[in-house]
Amino acid sequence: MSQAAVLPDVIRDIDRVAPEIVAAAAEYPSSILADVAGRRGGLSGRIAPLAPSMKFAGPAITVEVRPGDNLMIHAAMAIAKPGDVILVDGKGDLNSALMGEIMSQQCVALGVAAVVIDGAVRDAEAIRELGFPMYAAGTNPSGPTKFVPGRLNHPISIGGVTVNPGDLVVGDGDGVTVIERDKAAAMLPLAAEKVAMETRRIADIKSRKALRPGWLDAALLAAGVIKEGETL
Repeated sequence: MSQAAVLPDVIRDIDRVAPEIVAAAAEYPSSILADVAGRRGGLSGRIAPLAPSMKFAGPAITVEVRPGDNLMIHAAMAIAKPGDVILVDGKGDLNSALMGEIMSQQCVALGVAAVVIDGAVRDAEAIRELGFPMYAAGTNPSGPTKFVPGRLNHPISIGGVTVNPGDLVVGDGDGVTVIERDKAAAMLPLAAEKVAMETRRIADIKSRKALRPGWLDAALLAAGVIKEGETL
């Protein structure tokens, strides 16, 4: 009986979403991309940017750590390429920070596009002044340990979403959306269509041409809120 090869805990080489797809996706809000992806891929709102002006797009480097230990984040930074986004499954633990100003400065020097942590960070004001896109579940002044092994570039669960290495990750003031690498290209024309539709809708509202959505009565009827022939 053959046995499947066991993957190492640290996977150095991954297939990334193409740079041209990242560049195109960066033009769209995270909300638009989440909508066209079937209203999927949006991380829990508890994972938020340290400043609402922060935004990014890039391929995912996935990290799994034990709560309160950041050894594997340092490992991720050691293999990250410019433009990568480091996503950390920190188990939602807020008892100690996994990153702070020093590591954020290192990320900027390395060209890392952003870090998204399901856990805590510290030195929030310094990171905001640096302008590095840091998304976290909270803050804590206590520092981490650096000796517990974890995994790098394996599938992770973060903010209720499964992320595979190389997936497309887009973040802005609303939060973070993840789209599977193989589906990312197909989402771009859908995003363009949705932006055009929403632009027309807003124009119709401003001009008072259409102050209610055209689908409202049909949806209310289907839900049993109104009867056939009724309207609001």
